Amino acid sequence: MDYRGLGKTLLKLVGGSENIRQLTHCATRLRMEFYDMSKVEKDEIEHQPGVIGVVEKGGQFQIIIGNEVQTAFRAMKEELGENEKTGDAQVPQEKISIVNRIISVISTTFTPVIPALIGGGMIKAVLSILVLIGLVGEADTTYEVLSFISDAPFYFMPVLLAYGAAQKFKCSPIMAMTMACALLHPTWSGMVGAGEAITFFGIPAVLVDYSYSVVPIILSVWIMSYVERFAEKYSPSVIKFFLKPMIVMFVAIPIALLAVGPLGNLLNDIVQSGANFLNARVSWLIPMLMGAFQPFLTLTGTAWAMTPIATSQISTLGYEVVNGPGMLASNIAQGGATLAVAMKTKNKELKQLASSSGFTAVMGITEPCLYGVLLKLKRPFVASMIGGAIGGIYAGVMGLVRYAFVSPGLTAIPAFIGENPMNVVHAIITIIISFVAGFVASWILGFKDEEDNMTATGKKESEVAAEKKNAEIVLPVDGKAVALFEVNDDVFSKGVLGKGAAVMPTDGKVYAPADGEVTLFFETGHAIGMQTAEGAELLIHVGIDTVNLQGKYFTPEVKAGDKVKKGDLLLTFDLDAVKAAGYDTVIPVIVTNTDGFEKIELAKSGTGKVGDAFLQLA
Repeated sequence: MDYRGLGKTLLKLVGGSENIRQLTHCATRLRMEFYDMSKVEKDEIEHQPGVIGVVEKGGQFQIIIGNEVQTAFRAMKEELGENEKTGDAQVPQEKISIVNRIISVISTTFTPVIPALIGGGMIKAVLSILVLIGLVGEADTTYEVLSFISDAPFYFMPVLLAYGAAQKFKCSPIMAMTMACALLHPTWSGMVGAGEAITFFGIPAVLVDYSYSVVPIILSVWIMSYVERFAEKYSPSVIKFFLKPMIVMFVAIPIALLAVGPLGNLLNDIVQSGANFLNARVSWLIPMLMGAFQPFLTLTGTAWAMTPIATSQISTLGYEVVNGPGMLASNIAQGGATLAVAMKTKNKELKQLASSSGFTAVMGITEPCLYGVLLKLKRPFVASMIGGAIGGIYAGVMGLVRYAFVSPGLTAIPAFIGENPMNVVHAIITIIISFVAGFVASWILGFKDEEDNMTATGKKESEVAAEKKNAEIVLPVDGKAVALFEVNDDVFSKGVLGKGAAVMPTDGKVYAPADGEVTLFFETGHAIGMQTAEGAELLIHVGIDTVNLQGKYFTPEVKAGDKVKKGDLLLTFDLDAVKAAGYDTVIPVIVTNTDGFEKIELAKSGTGKVGDAFLQLA
């Protein structure tokens, strides 16, 4: 696979270098922000060889490539050259929520730092092994040198984070790093160590040690970005060269020391104290939740949300409990569930994909198996969550901790070697439990394997479907037919439940889109399952998150088990009331047995009436 060529192709598909506002990468995915999202050819990107999947979350457009992401990234950076944008405050930006903005800041800030944290973490792990086998003693100078090398990325965390934060907030990385250096200056550290009250122009300063800190520098760089813009705008051009940096340092750094830094340190302590509180009283809770829901965090690109807490704990405590233990259980369980698919399937292509991606997952990189196998087959995805939760419970009860910042997997076992000699034993047991639980759950739950889905005539279901005449699903409600990827919910837009399309309704009456039988009617009235005469299993879901309405505004007109004809009334709902309650009223129509059809596509987009052509199945 030519990943350099892929990088160049992707650059064209996202609208060229002039459309890229921000370009970074992590272990498996490219992370981008654009000036104009309409220029991005998302469908073409998803179908490029080498692209595992695409995620839009946290204000970022993420392209999952896998282990060779750096090759594609370097090719894109070379093509960008001098044309790379540094930001423009006048460019209109897409409105995103506060939560997504925070996640975007964390992601962009930490992405450039991850290699240093992993490098330092692995040296810590290797050093633990050297001490364990007696090659190095804690009193040796060799130990001291390796110790401060491994500790350097964490001690100087503010300097490293300043670079990523400056890229996110569109200000000078050098000035941001200079501010971080001021927070870590030996003179300031000496003042903090002495503990004597100090003032700046009569303003008392809070004595805070900023080494190993995370939140203070991010907030400080954010404030600095405004100071820099002010200095840029109002400094006379003749003297701007030396006046602008002087203003930035003279204003931003004191603000950081007197106000923003202490506030950030307080927030940092509150978050860390909350995590410590939970861990002290319900030690199994966080690892269980992380073990179960890590796949969802990966899918939505929000896995970074816990990174500041984890790095803060490693920096201050020497270990962390909020990320590593649960991620170890989750990654191994995903690998176990995928390898169960590899052993059980009779499809050669799936067997090869599941074998390779399952092995990669137990090594610590899960995106290939998550997007390539688990999501497509669905039940193994659930199995991986079950396995991760079970392994996470054991890890939490046994007090498993991670001593180094590395991607949890078999290769990361040294990161669990530390002061407690039993910790690595518990890590190995967690690995065994998670793998077995994920494997067994996947084996028991099963999946729709093409070689196994045989009809009474001895033919595969896909062959029977291909022999049938084209089946038509008509519009179930008046409104505008749109492609599924336009639905503002990853479960539907990513095809997690299957292929299909959606309708933006203009009326509150939902009709049967084909002849068939109602197989399911949710008690809340917001979702209907039915099987058509041609064998298509449909899910008609009225609105996003409307289950929270608990049936309010929904009136079922049929019940499970009823036979219906095309055009029969299934459900009425108060469209205006649902909108007024703050819910998206889009109606996805999903073919949940997607594997039984070779083609499922939108017959006609745009405004239409009940009974108009909607989905074409073949």
